[in-house]
This record gives sequence, C-alpha cells and structure tokens, in this order.
Amino acid sequence: QVQLVESGGGLVQPGGSLRLSCAASGRVFSIKSTGWYRQAPGNQRELVARITDSENTNYADAVKGRFTISRDNAKNTVYLQMNSLKPEDTAVYYCKAALGRDGPDSWGQGTQVTVSS
Repeated sequence: QVQLVESGGGLVQPGGSLRLSCAASGRVFSIKSTGWYRQAPGNQRELVARITDSENTNYADAVKGRFTISRDNAKNTVYLQMNSLKPEDTAVYYCKAALGRDGPDSWGQGTQVTVSS
C-alpha cells in the first residue's frame, strides 16, 4: 500500500501561482507513475498531469504551458507548479499513485484550489 498526502491548495487570484505537493509513504518503490487529477463540481475527475518513474511527463491540453509536474525522489514527493491560473482551474486536486501489477492505485484526500478575484 501507498499513502498519499496532498498540500498546497488555497485561494489565488487569476494570473497567480500555486505549488501543490503530493508526499508518498509506504511501498513507494512500487510506484510506476504519479498523476495529478482534478474534479470541479458537477464534472468528472480528469487527468491534469502525470509523471512516470522514468521521468516521462504528459499534460492535459488545458494546462500545457502553464503547469509543470516534477518529482523529488529523495523526499518521495511529486509537485505540480501551477502558473497563470484561471477561474476554470478551480477544483479539488487529487494525486494518484499507480502501482501497475504491484497493487491497486492509491489516491490522496484532495486539496482545494480556488481561482477567484
């Protein structure tokens, strides 16, 4: 099992920045990829960005050029740097660790991001 704890959400004005953190514990050596997802009220949860254990990344079209996912292996933490935030980025952001054949996916509890003036 892997446990995930997100932090870094909050209220920010349009055009502002936030950095989310996802700290992993437990069987971290089994993590194949870590993704950031978001869910706005009335919407389905959607992938925002993902980083694999080999440092490959991919992004949703809506955040390309504004968001950057990165990892610090020494701290078992994945970050999501969010710049040029827009009101439509408002959502609860979750991180997910995918373990592939080593076990079920693990989700964090989520952190609220609100972009509003």
